[in-house]
Amino acid sequence: MRGRAVWTALRRVVVTLPVIWVVVSVVFLLIHIVPGDPIVQMLGEGATATDVSALRHAYGFDEPLRVQYVHYWGGLLQGDLGQSLRMHDSVLHLVLQRYPYTLALTLAALLMGVLVAVPAGVWSAVHRGRWQDKLLGVVSLGGLSFPNFALGPILVLIFSIWLGRLPVSGAGTGEVGEFLLHLLLPSLTLALGLAAILTRMVRAAMFEELGQDYIRTARAKGLTERQVVYGHALRNALIPVLTVIGLQFGSLLAGAIVTETIFSWPGIGRLTLSAISNRDYALVQGCILAVGLTYVGVNLLTDVTYAVVNPRMRG
Repeated sequence: MRGRAVWTALRRVVVTLPVIWVVVSVVFLLIHIVPGDPIVQMLGEGATATDVSALRHAYGFDEPLRVQYVHYWGGLLQGDLGQSLRMHDSVLHLVLQRYPYTLALTLAALLMGVLVAVPAGVWSAVHRGRWQDKLLGVVSLGGLSFPNFALGPILVLIFSIWLGRLPVSGAGTGEVGEFLLHLLLPSLTLALGLAAILTRMVRAAMFEELGQDYIRTARAKGLTERQVVYGHALRNALIPVLTVIGLQFGSLLAGAIVTETIFSWPGIGRLTLSAISNRDYALVQGCILAVGLTYVGVNLLTDVTYAVVNPRMRG
């Protein structure tokens, strides 16, 4: 059985390799599908022909596209993503500086969303059709209706301006306690929408599991309702939810761009917007590549985990 699980995981890895190739290729082509001459846009309209020619040669844009593509892959495999025109630093260094902040924000939001959604979804399923179920349905619908750019300012208004309890921007000076305080509002902004989605998913999965024959058998054996719900039904109900969590991780990364801007969080999302406004296309490529590969990696991990915990997916 363990051998089949390992074989399934290896197959998932092999299937992911073409996806990585597509992601890298699309990121490479981004700078070539920008309307107009990207070099002129990077330097500005006042650039001289000599400046344009020198920068085009520095970026290798004077070479054929297939040669540029090979060079891009060669640099990528060596950890070279190019140089930032505006910040005068390597793209890889800038991305690695900001990546931990975005990862911390996304993981914190994911953790908060799961911790809220699982008990809420179970509670709603156990009280199906009652006022508790209806109340959670209304609350979850409200969570789905609020976009990040609207929810973020509302949380700032309540917790930072009215109550004065939480910092409004930045990531603090480096102390762990201060960092967590600064992390709370932006992660909560991302987590509420995720919690609403996962609550409905857990609720639907629990409905299905609570109607299965093995649940009736467990109750007939004299197990308590708590043992039936949490020891049997919930364990199986969470298997399909794993896939949704993996997919939602990508949504959290996309939502982090807006959230980081609202809270001045020093992550990749804010760096991407800065690079776009500065027409720093090499940095834009690096940021998008980091987000894209992270998304692919998380989905690979989700697929492998799903195959391991669900024997029916092995084959």
